Amino acid sequence: MKKSDDNTFSFDKAEDSSGFLLWQVTSLWQRELKKALEAHGITHAQYVLLASIHWLTLQQEQVTQIMLSSHTKIDPMTTSTVLRTLQAKGLVKREEHATDTRAKTVVLTAEGKKTVKQAVITVEKFDAAFFSRLGNKTVDFNKRLLTLLNNSAE
Repeated sequence: MKKSDDNTFSFDKAEDSSGFLLWQVTSLWQRELKKALEAHGITHAQYVLLASIHWLTLQQEQVTQIMLSSHTKIDPMTTSTVLRTLQAKGLVKREEHATDTRAKTVVLTAEGKKTVKQAVITVEKFDAAFFSRLGNKTVDFNKRLLTLLNNSAE
């Protein structure tokens, strides 16, 4: 097959594009994780918010919607929409903030705690298997991902 003379792309092979590879790996990871979370009756976004509420609560934080959005990097509107769904499912509730009368805190219900604790086991097991292909390079991989996150414009 003859290569086209069109030089739209700066790469000879699609695999040379970091962005395209990241897209493919992310899509594969999300697709497989979605299957793993189906047993818990939650989506990936719902899991991320539930796990983050639990994580931040364990850090002695009063969790607000803005805090969740910042922690997860999920935009505020999507965070709000997913929280409404979680509230309708009986997994979270909103309460008055202890010091800021304008803010509401988001807390897990007993059912939310049960769900997230079970889901964390599933996700950590899934991630361990998925990323095991990196072998002893997982720590370096995570550092490189943090480099990209920490240098991104928000």
